[in-house]
Amino acid sequence: MSGEVTVKWTSKEMVFKFDEIETVGSLKRKIEEETRVQPKRQKLIGLKAKGGKLATDDVMLTDLALKPGQKIMLMGTPEDVTAELDAMADVAPHVQDDFDLEEGVLQQLDVKDNPDFQEKLQRRIANAPIKVLNQPRPGKKCLVLDIDYTIFDLNSTAERPEELARPYLHEFMTAVYEHYDLIIWSATGMKWIEVKMRELGVSTHPAYKLTAFMDHKCMVTIQTAKHGVFDCKPLPVLWAKMSEYTPDNTIMFDDLRRNFAFNPQNGLVIRPYRRAHLNRSTDRELLYLKTYLLKIASLDSLSSLKHKRWERYIADDLKISH
Repeated sequence: MSGEVTVKWTSKEMVFKFDEIETVGSLKRKIEEETRVQPKRQKLIGLKAKGGKLATDDVMLTDLALKPGQKIMLMGTPEDVTAELDAMADVAPHVQDDFDLEEGVLQQLDVKDNPDFQEKLQRRIANAPIKVLNQPRPGKKCLVLDIDYTIFDLNSTAERPEELARPYLHEFMTAVYEHYDLIIWSATGMKWIEVKMRELGVSTHPAYKLTAFMDHKCMVTIQTAKHGVFDCKPLPVLWAKMSEYTPDNTIMFDDLRRNFAFNPQNGLVIRPYRRAHLNRSTDRELLYLKTYLLKIASLDSLSSLKHKRWERYIADDLKISH
């Protein structure tokens, strides 16, 4: 028995033929030959074994639950590109994915008064695309959510998308949707946002709807002598393009404080969700943040809140619930 599997990676589409003795591990080695992405760096979205089992490396390809015409999405960076980026990091002050600014630094950047930053912002407002999925609902506040390490663990050894989702994700989204429009803003490209949201069941969930997607094209690069170069997510882009949302009714969740450089007052730093295969049973971040968002939903304005104290604000509620 033989077959074939189609793998999409960036703009490339690859078809791999296999026979009955080949495994997921051998497929990954074929992918490496084609893409230079090492198996340890490959994340195959949509790859499942029959019966809902994990598609681990030792699973036979003939035992995969593949539908006719189905395409598997590959996420991963070629080893030579990774090495090049690492080399660049040694000679240039460029921010790495896990780099963040210390608390208090954002206010010192003075982006509102810096003409270079403001010029970049105006260019983003003029040119950045926002993919509107559903129109804003009158009277609703706005919750802007990051994806990677906020509601999704990008690098866990877990295989299935539902195992990479942060615990209580759908319960959280369903509850806050009553009061908040939901916008997804990721530093990745638009197609990856669409894939992740579909695989996680977020963009197709019957209990809530997403308002819009924003990707890396909406971000602004900031360069400083002390902190190097980093990208951030300026909410003024959203506010200019969707006038229903303002500093008074918007809150943003991200695991990196640097993304709030243009709007520190509106940002809440969520604890990063990593090692999903180990932490799924103990992570309660979204459960507690649901309580916080529902508690502040009735306020006329969110602009005076100190979101870094959010846990203190709901401490009594948590005691009651326990």
